[in-house]
Amino acid sequence: MRVKSRWFKPQAPKGATEIAGAAAFIVFRIAQNALKTMRRANFELPAGERYFAFLSEFLVFLTLCADRIAWRRGDEAWRVEFTTALANRVGQYLADNEAELLQAASPEECKQRYIALVNARSPDYAECGFDENGPDYTFLRCLGHRVAEVMDQKEQTWAVPQVIDCEAPEAVETLQKAMAGLLDTNPRAARSSSIGLGE
Repeated sequence: MRVKSRWFKPQAPKGATEIAGAAAFIVFRIAQNALKTMRRANFELPAGERYFAFLSEFLVFLTLCADRIAWRRGDEAWRVEFTTALANRVGQYLADNEAELLQAASPEECKQRYIALVNARSPDYAECGFDENGPDYTFLRCLGHRVAEVMDQKEQTWAVPQVIDCEAPEAVETLQKAMAGLLDTNPRAARSSSIGLGE
């Protein structure tokens, strides 16, 4: 999966909240892609509660991965601002989609439910490792088992390896590349033109 993660004007400094806004859009797209590939692998995720339960767990995983990447930046205040803004923006994307599709709750209720899920899952993921290569096996396994809990019973056993071996590694690779682009402050090289300018 390819995502655009380079600033149009990289010379302009970007704050944590602005970067979080861009990251949230990317995180949501990555999670949607994971859901689509699970469906292509014949897992039953019809539009409804299970669909959003899967999406929520995957979004929490990616939000906390992004938080670990932000932690490597070495600025705790920046990290807190970034992760707080990221979780809220991701929650808003999820809430808007859930409220529109299910029409069961207000967007604000859906968003608060997502924020509560992030807070509930954070201690579990905090026990797992994450370095420059990404999450360790326990981090991936945590997601795998959370996803299995929301799947149909007959698919739970197969969902864990599908997530650990396929969906999560691909998602993290995309996220890491995107975050590197968003955090890059180096100016982009000017594009060359095939049209010569006369003197």
